[in-house]
Order: sequence, then C-alpha cells, then structure tokens
Amino acid sequence: NLHVGGKVVASTEAQDMRLQGMLGHLTALLHEDPKTVLVVGFGAGVTAGTFVTHPGVERIVIAEIEPLIVQGASEYFREANNEVLADPRVEVVFDDARHFLLTTDEKFDVITSDPIHPWMKGAAALYSEEYFALANEHLNEGGVITQWVPLYESSHEAVKSEMATFFKAFPDGTVWGNTYDGGGYDVVMAARRGGIRVDMDAFVRRLLSPDHAMVSRNLRDVGFARTLDLLGTYAASAEDLSVWLEDAEINRDRSLRLMYLAGLGLNNYTADSIYSELLEFSVFPEQIFFGSPGRVQLLRDLIELR
Repeated sequence: NLHVGGKVVASTEAQDMRLQGMLGHLTALLHEDPKTVLVVGFGAGVTAGTFVTHPGVERIVIAEIEPLIVQGASEYFREANNEVLADPRVEVVFDDARHFLLTTDEKFDVITSDPIHPWMKGAAALYSEEYFALANEHLNEGGVITQWVPLYESSHEAVKSEMATFFKAFPDGTVWGNTYDGGGYDVVMAARRGGIRVDMDAFVRRLLSPDHAMVSRNLRDVGFARTLDLLGTYAASAEDLSVWLEDAEINRDRSLRLMYLAGLGLNNYTADSIYSELLEFSVFPEQIFFGSPGRVQLLRDLIELR
C-alpha cells in the first residue's frame, strides 16, 4: 500500500490492480493506435506501466507533483508497474498537472487521470469543468480520455457531481465499473473525441495478435482473463444517466463544491448502493459495440450478468 498524508492512494490489492489496469488498458484499447500518452498522477506507477506493454506507444508523459511518490513507488512497486521508469519512452514531469497542461503545446492521443479522493485538499481542481475542458484541448483528434471516480468513501451527491461535470466537457462520455466482491467499488469515466465505437471483431484480433501478447498477459494478471472481460465492465452512457444527473452540482473552479460534497461522504459505505442505482438507468449501447452477432450477444450477456 502506498500512503500519502495518511491516505492510501494505490496498492497491489486485487481491486486496485484491476482499476489501475483499466485506466491504462481501456484507455489505450479504445483508441485505434495510440502513440502519445499523458498520465496524471504517478501513484504506484501501475497505470503508467500498463502503457509500456502496448507496442505502438512512442511517448509516455507522467505528470506528478511530488517527487517522493515516484521515488517510493519505483522502489516498492517495481514488479507491479512493469519497471515503468526504466522504459526509455517515459518522461516524468514534476509539476501540477493543470500547470503542465496550461504551459505546454503538446497534444496526446490518450490522457488518463487518477487523482486522490476529491475531499483531499486541492484534489477537486482535477475534477472541475475547467480542468476537463483544458484536458480536452490537449487531445488529438480521435483521442481518448479516462478519469477515475471513487464510489467508496463517497456519496451519491459527490459521484453525481463528478459525472455530470465530466459529461459537460464530454457529452458522449461513458462509465465503466470496477466491482469488488460483486458490488460497486469505483468506476472509470471514458470519452473519445468523435465518440466511442468498438469493432469487437477487430478488438479480439488485436488482443490475440502476437504484438499484443504482453497486453493480454498484463490484462490477465490484473483480473481480465478473457478477451471480452474488459469490455464487459461497461456500465452506462451519459445519455443513459441524464435523468439521474438532473440534480447534480457542476464542480467549477470558482466554487469547487465537490470538495465539500465528497467530504460529507468520507465515512460512508454506500459504494454498492450508488453503483446499483446507476445501473438501473443502463441500456446496452448498440451505437458503441458492433461486430459479429455472436460476439455482440456474448458481450450483452456479460454486461447484463454484472
């Protein structure tokens, strides 16, 4: 477990490895051929380390505000993060992620963000409408962005605020669930410039191709044994959740209301309740997944069995 200021921010627990793997692999695989990557927050380096397994990736930039985190993680999580810091494609930028994005002209094929809980001081600024708009400006055409949202130690109001704010910048966004013992735990929000479309036959061919052998092995290591298991984490779209989010408060820089909503949920244990309520609005997305009828039906069954 990696603690920062007394708060666990990353671990090799099964549910955390699965989530960290999702943030890397889902982001990369929703893009047709990612070359450049931005990872916001190093943590244990596991998310960043998933990208080194993708053969087409040429550049991985990691924005981390605290050098001691990288130092500690590189010592204790080397095996879990695929020795990411030894990869020549990796550059660590010791800077606040927002400051980095405001001061660079570089754009990326994929951006993934896994900040600490928004009730920690300063973290809500990485969940604001302005931050998501800034990140959107630094995505290449067809680029994919993912964002972690905790359901544990949170509340319905905080989660709704996080999702509604993300969907303001990415109206065609989606939600993908990471469960624990069959119940809700946390989720990944994902969007693609131009909308997410997954050719399932091409997706399977990609994972079974020899150049993606490391990707498939890493997916198995974090809990996705079959080729469609990762896609089976799909939970809902922004359109599905529009009614559920009608009363959500948008988190903006000038209020950072999310910090207070999240703080009120600090000792709540309602993750499964939040996730179950969210799933009530879910509809299988015919507009996202397409391919041979057998594979589409198999995925439909996987999603409906959650």
